[in-house]
Amino acid sequence: MTYHPLPAWYDEAKLGIFVHWGVSSVPAYAPASEGFAQRVLKGEIGFGSSPYAEWYQNSLRIPGSPVRLHHDAAYGADFGYERFGPLFNEQMRKWDPDSWAGLFARAGARYAVLVAKHHDGFLMWNSSRPNPRIPGWMASRDVPGELSRALGARGIRLGLYYSSLLDWSFSTSPVTSLAELVAGSDASREYASYVEDHWLELIERYDPWILWSDIGCPPGFRTAGLFARYYNRKPEGVVNDRWMQLPRFFFNRTGRFILAKLLGRMKGAEPPRPAHCDFVTPEYAALDHIGPRKWETCRGIGNSFGYNRMEAAGDYLKADELVRLLADIVSKNGNLLLNVGPCPDGSIHPSQVEALEGMGSWLRDNGEAIYGTRPWVRFSDSAEGGTELRYTSKGGALYAIVTRMPANGLVPLPREAGAAAAAAGGLTLLGTGERLRVEGAAGKTLAVLPHGLREGSIPTIKIAGAVSR
Repeated sequence: MTYHPLPAWYDEAKLGIFVHWGVSSVPAYAPASEGFAQRVLKGEIGFGSSPYAEWYQNSLRIPGSPVRLHHDAAYGADFGYERFGPLFNEQMRKWDPDSWAGLFARAGARYAVLVAKHHDGFLMWNSSRPNPRIPGWMASRDVPGELSRALGARGIRLGLYYSSLLDWSFSTSPVTSLAELVAGSDASREYASYVEDHWLELIERYDPWILWSDIGCPPGFRTAGLFARYYNRKPEGVVNDRWMQLPRFFFNRTGRFILAKLLGRMKGAEPPRPAHCDFVTPEYAALDHIGPRKWETCRGIGNSFGYNRMEAAGDYLKADELVRLLADIVSKNGNLLLNVGPCPDGSIHPSQVEALEGMGSWLRDNGEAIYGTRPWVRFSDSAEGGTELRYTSKGGALYAIVTRMPANGLVPLPREAGAAAAAAGGLTLLGTGERLRVEGAAGKTLAVLPHGLREGSIPTIKIAGAVSR
């Protein structure tokens, strides 16, 4: 495969919205807890206690799990997961794609990634290759098509997620650990062909800007051929890193045993990457350094991707927390793919809406320090009084995002930018354009923030003429 350079649009976009909406949003239940993804990677807990509501079907298959107990009490032990499908299709009649697109635009997103098929196998489009195991297991509306048109009217690019390895409509064994991910998948050529046909159909029908695979690919899946078809059609498209393929051997009992041993030795280690990808995708995690290659962290506003009715307002990040998260990620060469989990009727929880709109309000004043920027020589500084800064650069300017305000209103500026800071008119506050005074103290250059900035504010100082990376 020839080298595919990272398209500038993706590197410069910085913020995308992930959308997990499907059959699981009807029961919308999981135990609310934090840190699940990283604790599973480290082998500390299994999947039975997953707070990911979109994993409802898998949790339902685990005897004694919180979901199994809840389901039996709420719906009855004989109520199969597939019976939620018609209920979801009935509710989705109320969905307004334009309201989503408007919200994502107000949040400041430059792209959105829609889940076209999650692990339960339900198709969010009317596919020419329907699910062979569950009749009618697809959406009653053309969700990718309708959303693409609404987003396009606002200049937002559409990407598509598809669960390539896992499809619980093709399997009956629950995933209880990382090693058992393959138990929840199908290693047959029939399934690999099914996945290939779907990816090609999604590419041809919806022309997505991003192909976002999850977990991995079944044995025999022709990844290189798919990428070639995609890039020839969409040179500016990008693909993520979750396309790894395990040899067919690992799908039998002996192979799964060996895989469990191998995973046990690499607890907490970064998973292997495929031969090609345009960006890597840590989940509910961020790098602690400036990444040498492009990365994108994905996470929910709460602790689940799919809507979880057990999450309260306090489980969702607030606008200022999202801003600090975004600034930290961008300063390290990353993008943030922030997830919303709509209700069955397509409405989005008010706490998620409030957080997104608050972040968008900040971006309207400070987006110059986010969009189209590059990392600087370092990503952060801290100072006495709890002051925290995150740095980005663009066009010869350095941006110091004050993620933690100093009590005295004096922000120590980096030594490397001292000369520029001292120059007349070299220091301004984004949003207002106000010129800031500088003071010198103990060999430091201090920017004087204006009085009246409220506690918890996240102002951005633009240092014109500073040396960029």
